[in-house]
Amino acid sequence: MTVDMTAAVARRVATPAFSWRDGWRYGLMGFPLAFVALPLYVVLPNHYARAFGVPLAMLGALLLGARLFDAVIDPLLGRWSDRLFARSVNAVLGWGALAAALLGLGFAALFFPPVRELPALLLWAALCLLLTYVAYSALSILHQSWGAMLGGDEQQRSRVVAWREGLALLGVIFASIAPAALGLPATAALLFVALMAGWLALRGARRPRVAPSHPALPTHAQAVPGAQPERLGPGAAQKAPSLWLPFARPEFRALLAVFVVNGIASAVPATLLLFFVQDRLQAPPSSEALFLGSYFLCAALALPLWLRVVQHFGLARSWGLGMLLSIAVFVFAATLGAGDVLPFVLVCALSGVGLGADLALPGALLAGTIQASGDQGRAEGAYFGWWNFATKLNLALAAGLALPLLGALGYVPGTRDAAALQTLSWAYCLLPCALKLIAAGLLYQLIIRKTP
Repeated sequence: MTVDMTAAVARRVATPAFSWRDGWRYGLMGFPLAFVALPLYVVLPNHYARAFGVPLAMLGALLLGARLFDAVIDPLLGRWSDRLFARSVNAVLGWGALAAALLGLGFAALFFPPVRELPALLLWAALCLLLTYVAYSALSILHQSWGAMLGGDEQQRSRVVAWREGLALLGVIFASIAPAALGLPATAALLFVALMAGWLALRGARRPRVAPSHPALPTHAQAVPGAQPERLGPGAAQKAPSLWLPFARPEFRALLAVFVVNGIASAVPATLLLFFVQDRLQAPPSSEALFLGSYFLCAALALPLWLRVVQHFGLARSWGLGMLLSIAVFVFAATLGAGDVLPFVLVCALSGVGLGADLALPGALLAGTIQASGDQGRAEGAYFGWWNFATKLNLALAAGLALPLLGALGYVPGTRDAAALQTLSWAYCLLPCALKLIAAGLLYQLIIRKTP
């Protein structure tokens, strides 16, 4: 009886209400982290191809290697984050400040290289990419771990994530406008300011408590022979046995297969967007902010719509509807040519609606897979570690496959050759459609058909 009363009091003390002040102070770091990601993945390939004349095959190989490195370091950075939190929150803030500074410096150095000759430029870009990706991943993992350690019930945890993701979406929208509207120098300066503001806000945010164990950890200690409960912490799911656990679950393997194929289908047009806009549409530079802004704004506005669709069709079928919508939109985009600015705004808006499904539904399916597999409360870190790896792998494969393929088929940035522009349209529009069809077929065969 005494133990129950003590636990009840501890829960009340441990989970005070998460106010809006707590929310913005914790979540503000999500703004610069999302702000920096869009230029790195969308603007950078186009910038290096046009401003410095880097051949597409070399550019694709460079980005593939750097992004693969970025994908595989996450588990190591996760363990490093756990050790840092175990030391002290001040240690987290100190290393977080260093990561933020390196991220800003790496970003600026990447877009404003001091060399222009090709071999030296590629070496400079490779080093800057590695520095930027390591700093970005380290700061992201520290930030996400901070939020997860705040604890609380389902409503409080959802508020923590909502503040982080909401401010991150705001960062994406700003990043979609800033390079075209303000220029790259002002964008880099704005990133430095946002990183400093995010760190100062985090310094004053609610502190995470590392010592208390989660209720599910004793289950993990019993499930893994020889595990010591007192040594288990937020990073316990990343220990060697747990790291591979998700691949023992056929439901996870099926969902991950769909997620990877669909993710590559979404990453290809993201990589080729500016090439398509500038060469196929021959749109003025001022329109780029309109295209990107309408895309991400419609993705945000579509989230409540997809939640309502789920009520009628379920998660898997709703995700399939989102895929079919994206296919229809990109088939229409393949018919566009020079001067079709307004029709392409419609393409961006409707594909943004499809993006809303990709943002909201796969993660919810993953949470259901974890619960159905009996791993809830003991192995979430392993599942989400591989999920994040797959997300980054998608972006790496998109750059590593689409850019060299375009170059091999005769496309050169700035060309007005009809055959080369048709190749660009096929790569930007029809290749994603083919991949989306494969993903939709896998979704039906592996998940929907097996859903009772």
